[in-house]
Amino acid sequence: MTGLTSTVVRLKLSLLRNGLRQSGGRRAAYVASAVATLLFAALQLVGLIALREHEHAASLVVLLVAVLGLGWAVMPLFFPGGDETLDPTRLVMLPLRPRPLVRALLLASLVGIGPLFTVLMLVGSVIAVGHGAFAYGVAVVGVVLALLVCVALARAVAAANIRLLTSRKGRDLAVLSGLVIAIGAQVVNFGAQRLGSAGLGQLDPAAEVLAWVPPASAVGAVDAASEGAYGVAVARLVVSAGALALLVALWARTLTRLMTAPDGSTLQAAEPTVRDRRSSAGLRRLLPGGRTGTVMERSLRYVWRDPKTKAAWVTSLAIGLIVPVFNALQGTGSIYFACFAAGMLGIQMYNQFGQDTSAFWMVAMTISSRRDAYVELRARALALLAITLPYATLVTVLTTALLGDWAKLPEALGLSFALLGAMLATGAWTSARFPYSIPQEGYKNVAPGQVGLAWIAIFGGMVAAALLCAPVIALTIWLNVSAGGESWTWLLLPSGTAYGAAITWLGLRLAAPRTAERLPEILTAVSKG
Repeated sequence: MTGLTSTVVRLKLSLLRNGLRQSGGRRAAYVASAVATLLFAALQLVGLIALREHEHAASLVVLLVAVLGLGWAVMPLFFPGGDETLDPTRLVMLPLRPRPLVRALLLASLVGIGPLFTVLMLVGSVIAVGHGAFAYGVAVVGVVLALLVCVALARAVAAANIRLLTSRKGRDLAVLSGLVIAIGAQVVNFGAQRLGSAGLGQLDPAAEVLAWVPPASAVGAVDAASEGAYGVAVARLVVSAGALALLVALWARTLTRLMTAPDGSTLQAAEPTVRDRRSSAGLRRLLPGGRTGTVMERSLRYVWRDPKTKAAWVTSLAIGLIVPVFNALQGTGSIYFACFAAGMLGIQMYNQFGQDTSAFWMVAMTISSRRDAYVELRARALALLAITLPYATLVTVLTTALLGDWAKLPEALGLSFALLGAMLATGAWTSARFPYSIPQEGYKNVAPGQVGLAWIAIFGGMVAAALLCAPVIALTIWLNVSAGGESWTWLLLPSGTAYGAAITWLGLRLAAPRTAERLPEILTAVSKG
């Protein structure tokens, strides 16, 4: 057992070392991320120690450790490639028994920046609530138990979902990690503002429950020991130890199944094809005929099936809703924030040909005239509008309802539609003028050497779209500041809609000749990923 454990630990260190040898950029990124993580952990440690005499310190640290445990649980789902040893099927051909392998992998999991960060958080948490010799003794046991529970939880989740994580759906989860971070940041910001205004006392009810949920129960034991409730402290340590034993047992059982059972992930691969055909037939009935319907169907399938495209769309949909709604809930919002949804979704029109990658040659073979190019771009814009128009309307209505400012709904909708039209127009033009490749593997959304093109296409297009919306913005300002103008703001809905439609048509017309003339250049640019 000792030999296996040392071998697996050395394997983990070798994987880290060899990964850093691949390139200087990777080494620099790892060092920078490690320094940033440790600096953040050190600041958190100092902050937790400063909370030592605070009335609600126990509630805060219990919730912190609970969130830390949740992070360990979901980390394998969104970052499956972060640790090569998370996949036990790589060892399936070796003569290893599950229980010794579990012990070896558990200790190997303690190597890395993540465990060190967790240790610093746990040490700061127990210092914040620990008082007395007995509490310090409980703290030593509690930190070890909490760390092992976090690591075992991550391993058990990874082993139970390893078939998913190595499939296309697993890659979808990986590229959606940015969305989770974005939503989590907004939730944390919202919660921090609420706590700042109402105080930390709001955490007490939740902390009383989570103090019995591992790994937070280990820190809850230290708090109970500090208050003299020794029986409660021991009980919470027992809960943590029991959770660790249960997780290790589940992990060992999953490892046994993975090591001995055949891979049946493809046994039912043919069954979804029938459903796919039925859904495809239903989708075609809703779309127009000819090239327009075919291109729209292809674009919508990219949104549903391609991991990178799906991630971009889901992120835009979520952030486009979060920004106006969360600001409205916080009482700092404005009806005009609803335009953020149209802006985020309009970005999807940029680099339309990049999502085709090298398969763009099939599209290029069907374009023989400016008319063909126009129909191609128009169909892609219509596919985007099929999702964007109802969603932007929904976000605007929801924001209006939260603010209770129904009088401004028409002008907010008009501005959103005008902005969307301007972004479709500039997106079509930049797709033809500044195309770039989207790598299919990895987390990068731009191929090496094309970052400048991406910046020009996206940010230049956004600035141009804002300038194109200037007439509608000026009309909105004039109606709101002029005497008696507020009674005519409802005209902004039809005028903004008509302006957006007109500017979209003009942008597609101008982009079509450029697209037809630059087909070889576009194919070369989008095939580099």
